[in-house]
Amino acid sequence: MKPGPRSVLLTLIFFPALVVAGTTGIFEGYVKDARNGEPLPGVNIVILELQQGTTSDSEGHFQIQNVRAGSYQIRFSIIGYTSHLIKNVIINPDLRTRLTVSLEAADINLDEVVVIQEKPIIQKDITGTTFIVSSQEIEALPIDVVTDALRLKPGVTLEGNVRGGKSSEVLYLVDGLPVQDVLEGGLAANLPNSSVFGASFYVGGLDAEYGNALSGVVNIVTKTGANTHKVAARADKDNLFGGKQNSRTTEFELSGNGPLVENTLYYVGAFNGQLSDTRWWQDFDLFYKSPIDKRFSGFGKLDYFFSPTLRLGLQGLLNIHDWRDYEFGWRFNLAGLPPQKRTAYRFAAILSHSISETFFYTASVSRFSLDSRIGEGGKESIPSNDPYQYDFFLRYVIDGQRAWWTDNNQATYTAKVDGTLKAGEKHLLKMGAEFNLYTLDADIVKYEPRKTYFGKPLVNEPQLNFSTSYRYKPKSGSLYIQDKIDLPSDGLLLNLGLRYDFLDPSATRPAIEQIPASDTSFATVQRGEEKATWKSQISPRIGAAMQLSERGYFFLNLGWYFQYPLFEYLYTGIDRVGLARGVSALTGNPNLEPERVLAYELTVKYDIGKDVVLSIGYFRKETTNQIDSKTFISGNSRVAGSYGFAEYVNNPNAEAKGFEFIISRERNSWLLGELSYTFMATEGTSGASTDGFFIAQYGLPPAGRVYPLSWDQRHTVKATATLVTPWGINLTTHVNYHSGRPYTNYPTPTGFEPVDSALFQPNNARMPRYINIDLKARWVAPFKVSAATLSAYLEVRNLLNEKNVQWIDSNGRIGGELNDPGGYYIGRRTTLGVQLEF
Repeated sequence: MKPGPRSVLLTLIFFPALVVAGTTGIFEGYVKDARNGEPLPGVNIVILELQQGTTSDSEGHFQIQNVRAGSYQIRFSIIGYTSHLIKNVIINPDLRTRLTVSLEAADINLDEVVVIQEKPIIQKDITGTTFIVSSQEIEALPIDVVTDALRLKPGVTLEGNVRGGKSSEVLYLVDGLPVQDVLEGGLAANLPNSSVFGASFYVGGLDAEYGNALSGVVNIVTKTGANTHKVAARADKDNLFGGKQNSRTTEFELSGNGPLVENTLYYVGAFNGQLSDTRWWQDFDLFYKSPIDKRFSGFGKLDYFFSPTLRLGLQGLLNIHDWRDYEFGWRFNLAGLPPQKRTAYRFAAILSHSISETFFYTASVSRFSLDSRIGEGGKESIPSNDPYQYDFFLRYVIDGQRAWWTDNNQATYTAKVDGTLKAGEKHLLKMGAEFNLYTLDADIVKYEPRKTYFGKPLVNEPQLNFSTSYRYKPKSGSLYIQDKIDLPSDGLLLNLGLRYDFLDPSATRPAIEQIPASDTSFATVQRGEEKATWKSQISPRIGAAMQLSERGYFFLNLGWYFQYPLFEYLYTGIDRVGLARGVSALTGNPNLEPERVLAYELTVKYDIGKDVVLSIGYFRKETTNQIDSKTFISGNSRVAGSYGFAEYVNNPNAEAKGFEFIISRERNSWLLGELSYTFMATEGTSGASTDGFFIAQYGLPPAGRVYPLSWDQRHTVKATATLVTPWGINLTTHVNYHSGRPYTNYPTPTGFEPVDSALFQPNNARMPRYINIDLKARWVAPFKVSAATLSAYLEVRNLLNEKNVQWIDSNGRIGGELNDPGGYYIGRRTTLGVQLEF
């Protein structure tokens, strides 16, 4: 019998594993006598900042579980031996940090030995490709927000496509809990950089604790306060040097953390504001007052330690983004484009408890809300039957208002329990459960003029109507179990997992038929309703790490992954009133199946000496059940009428495969960095969920074959290097080169008819190559300013001022018929900033 929502909820509540995924790690190792190498039992090991500790067993082994991700000082002490204090021990989420410590016997009291710990050359218990970025790296890199660091990594495009997937196929988490736009996809909220301890980017194999993602997971881990107060203020501007190649952007950030009650109650707080006029400020100045784009983000957190093994965290996150879009074709009528605003906030409570040295759990609840507004006033003010006016040549919009008004509200309520159990010396079991309740309230009025494929408006044709209104409360949940089997004597680690997920759309699907209304048009008729079915997925995950030699390791990862369709694809246009009027050009489908991926990767990593690691890998990803739209309207948009019908369906497939070569140096006193080359081919039968609909609207023949997708970068070279100088200046440079991406060359002499209608082939040509160099120089003053450390930084984006192509029209013109400067990425920009830290 198929399980219902109530039974699954009870299963989640009473599931035997009560750490939020990806926020804690394990510290373990071995203590021995420095003289004879014998194990030392009874050594006290204490993490000073957390007052969390243990003692070594009879074999000299120790393990501390449930350690909050962070950088710590750890003391090793026993009577008769000199104590060791190891600084900068990094605990990363989901990973084990291992140390072997040798203690010297002491007949008299000697000073404590202080050691600065460096990160391991190769992380042996990660079986999939994972990149970990620390707060120090975030500060050094030429990026705006922490998620920008993902785009600097191998296999990731500027737009966030991970290993050939769509940008919407990446799951974003903060402290293991989602901050996802479930209607339109992608990241829904950013954090101030000063509140971030680090981030993990999972671009290869995913453990079973991560679901609802096809291409990758970004898990941001926030800072925790300590017994010392720290306060910082930062500000920068990008228009201090004159000229026009800037965005007239001012950014400021305030942050602080420390104790409210020492050893018991800690706080973290950060606020960031960014005011910008965008790269188009010269046109915006004619219509609006500065600033055009306003972004504010805030994060606050309290951690209460009932004891070293029991803590409660409360946190709040707020994002506000208020802006106006720019389109070059509207430059003489920017007042006709509607203002937009997105407000996101989240509240979360996280309880973490170590019951014993072998078992700990975390239980959490959260509410994440995202409100999106487009347009001013009420929706009744939208000019549904009054298309905006073009100039004589149908190039620029010179009058009128874009008919687009939106009031979308979405909330995600999450209850999550995870636990970790050490079962003997070889097994580390992780298990958990999650339940999500969504409340979706969408009200959209949107009309778009019909256009040819070449962008020319069909001014005498009725507009396409994408209006919709719906309210739904779908539910989803999951169970997983993961076992890391460590066999050090065999040089082998196995990572085996199994995940179960379900989605209850909580909706009915309209039974729709198309009845011919004339020789060239159809009428939409609804003949009853069908209840959307319960969707479920079982996803095995298999990983292995094998030691090939003293310096070399082989990694294997195989996984089945899935992602539920965006709720927009399920619900848009299926309200009864809308269907009765036949107003929605695109109709949702609550019975859409999850998109699925089978992916595997093979990687060899080798320590070639001088702290340099060489990594060579092969990956392949096969995607099925992708979302597209099947249309029932006539192929010629000029005779189809305004009552067409198209529905989202599962059918397109895609495949991505490639090789990666990476040389990295992550620990060294003066030069750190990474150099990578990626060869990747990404092909499919559809590049977007609306391809089928618009191809039919344009009157073009369907693709009918596999072709390179728009983000297909065959050759990509990336290099990031940080140079630490003896003068207090750190220089970080990032270089990004890739060969040209595809575009469709389908020329037209008039903008209405192609040169040859039989030659339509999507993405049959390539744009020029892309190359960009960014630079960030940071200087720390050797003196104090009112007891504060002063630092300054200079950041230059697109150092060589390259004219990199962003898009080309079907005639092969960069920026299209209007020579839109947006056809190129922005040129050189220079930002100067200062920071004071107390």
